Amino acid sequence: MQKLYTLSAYETTARTFFDRLTAENTSLVLDVRLNTASQLCGFTKDKDLAFFIPKLCGAAYVHDTMFAPAKEILDAYIHNRSSWQDYSDAYGYLMEQRNAWQSYQKKYAGFSCVCLLGTATRKRRSHSEILYELLRRNF
Repeated sequence: MQKLYTLSAYETTARTFFDRLTAENTSLVLDVRLNTASQLCGFTKDKDLAFFIPKLCGAAYVHDTMFAPAKEILDAYIHNRSSWQDYSDAYGYLMEQRNAWQSYQKKYAGFSCVCLLGTATRKRRSHSEILYELLRRNF
């Protein structure tokens, strides 16, 4: 059975981040963030992670926007125009529309330990935890 867990790209140090990936014996870091190249990403920009993760952890790195939220629903949540429950429902519906479960199974079922990389902070939850629950229920 595949091990699956979430990790935030925000409010962490590089040491803590890479140590966690190593400790979990991660085989794939699946980056499900919508934005991966802004200055706010710090050391977790997609191009940096694509280099560092294989080198430091021996895992693969994939940024797959199929699992990222739509900009509209993300913005509504970030700017407090929707509740966590509304965001969760909208994201779940979006994953259904995108046939995300079939795509995940086809592309990533062969990895033994998958880290869903999201954007949780002390003040805001991430869609990666919704995706985690949806994947656990469907596989």
